[in-house]
Amino acid sequence: MRLSIFGSLVLVVSAACTVSTQAACPLGLERVASGLVRPVGAAHPRDGSQRLFIHEQHTGRIRILDLATNRLRETPFLDIDGLATGGEQGLLGMAFAPDYVRTGLFYVNLTVSGGATQVRRYRVSRTDPDVADPGSMTVVLSFSQPYSNHNGGWIGFGPDGYLYIATGDGGAGFDPGNRAQDLSTLLGKLLRIDVNGTDGATGEYGIPPDNPFLDMPSARPEIWAYGLRNPWRCSFDRATGDLYIGDVGQGEIEEIDFQSGGDAGGANYGWRVMEGTQCSDNSQAAGNPPCDDPSLVPPIHEYVHPVGFSVTGGYVYRGAALGGLRGTYFFADYGTARIWSFRYDGGAVREFTDRTPVLNANGRDLGLISSFGVDERGELYLLDMEDGEVYKLISTQDPIPGDLNGDCQVDFADLNILAGNWMVGRD
Repeated sequence: MRLSIFGSLVLVVSAACTVSTQAACPLGLERVASGLVRPVGAAHPRDGSQRLFIHEQHTGRIRILDLATNRLRETPFLDIDGLATGGEQGLLGMAFAPDYVRTGLFYVNLTVSGGATQVRRYRVSRTDPDVADPGSMTVVLSFSQPYSNHNGGWIGFGPDGYLYIATGDGGAGFDPGNRAQDLSTLLGKLLRIDVNGTDGATGEYGIPPDNPFLDMPSARPEIWAYGLRNPWRCSFDRATGDLYIGDVGQGEIEEIDFQSGGDAGGANYGWRVMEGTQCSDNSQAAGNPPCDDPSLVPPIHEYVHPVGFSVTGGYVYRGAALGGLRGTYFFADYGTARIWSFRYDGGAVREFTDRTPVLNANGRDLGLISSFGVDERGELYLLDMEDGEVYKLISTQDPIPGDLNGDCQVDFADLNILAGNWMVGRD
């Protein structure tokens, strides 16, 4: 037994010295769920249960996907009535509290009949972990929407434990109310609130003491960043705390905005002064900065409308199955079902790759990519709203001798695993 492990150790050492720079796993998609109705988001509760919670935009249902069996549970986790069901309205976001295992609390972002946005808090049933208690509902934050489009809708807890809420500019075209630049309104913003506090407008949330506009009398203290048009899917990098924002453009440019972990907030991402890195056709309004103002934060990546028409923000991959891709940000275009990835080092985009030919060649599988999701292990999923399906990003590589951690490369990580096994064998 010990001789066999020693022989394997020699094999892995040799391979690690020659293959450690091997390219990341070749990619494919595995369908893990179907039969959903307009799925637009996925979340996991960080409780070790191997469950992915998928919310449907217009039915108001939150469905549980058992990742151990790739089966959807028949009974919804929650079924919310009274939603607005316009094309950009409905149940748009979901986030589990960081202390969900202890408290059972989770949050949703939705537009109700009549068009107002609500952020609500619910609690899981005390007797069944697969069912929420609808009677536990509390409206945490509510604000009106002047139009039915540009609702944003993403919510997520940051590494700091605060809840971040992405809001659209209120709709119509070219932000006619200049709301994204107006600090007296919550529209066109990224908000940051303390769900455990009680000093907010409704008494159901607090204002973090380091929010950037807390002491500005004319500004809403919930605002963390502004100048957004319709942020559709944002995410925090679980390793660095960096925030990526997919912001849908007006008529020409789609963009990915960025905020580094530990940033002090207050960024102005430019809309409606800018669309991407160019001046907007309708940028001028009293008090708006000029197009070349250095205070405006440009996107880290943009693309023009012949390439795609509506960006869907994604995630930085931090799983194990595709180890060579750790640190790679994946995103897509909703209208064309194109998929791309890149790495961002805080200064420049590197390794930009068009993944469409491999993952959605000739548009044969995916219809409308409404969202991405990650499970507790950091593996990445795509949601197809048109077909009601969920796909997992997988490796199509045959096993490589010596690749003990399944990341499609043989390196010193595999050597560490084998050395650990050898020590166990000696005992």
